[in-house]
Amino acid sequence: MLKILAISGSLRAASTNTALLAALARHAPQGCALTSYDGMGGLPIFNPDDEGERTPAEAARLIEAVGAADGLVVSSPEYAHGVPGGMKNALDWLVSRDAAVGKPAMLVHASTRSAISRSALAEVMRTMSFDLYAGVELEIALIGKKPHEVETILSEPANIDAMRSALGRFADFIRR
Repeated sequence: MLKILAISGSLRAASTNTALLAALARHAPQGCALTSYDGMGGLPIFNPDDEGERTPAEAARLIEAVGAADGLVVSSPEYAHGVPGGMKNALDWLVSRDAAVGKPAMLVHASTRSAISRSALAEVMRTMSFDLYAGVELEIALIGKKPHEVETILSEPANIDAMRSALGRFADFIRR
């Protein structure tokens, strides 16, 4: 069983990125278990002086979760043409850790209007030595939709097939 960790770059209660990751978990293909990291809002601002023995508990939990996962799936919004601060902060806690090195990772998207942050996020993750999956992207346009509309869209058979297919290809990438 592949253990895949899902991280949403959004803290919003009605986040379309978080909804997309939850739908991926519900529709994961056989042999894949997707769990979500839920501590983004509790991460302190990264300070290199707090690494090692002084690593805050939530940062240690993130590092452990990433290290224990076989792969990582990230869905993040774009704020002002950039990666949201919380997402970048989470990645900063992983910079000097072995948890990211060679870790397979896939980016998925809940918006068609996030090309700049996608590129920036991919660059940061490659620089950190994540093994970024460059296969066919999963993009389901959810931006601006109300929660009930998001669930309807994510329940459409074509989108369920797209999610299963994307995770299946990512699982193959992890196993290689």
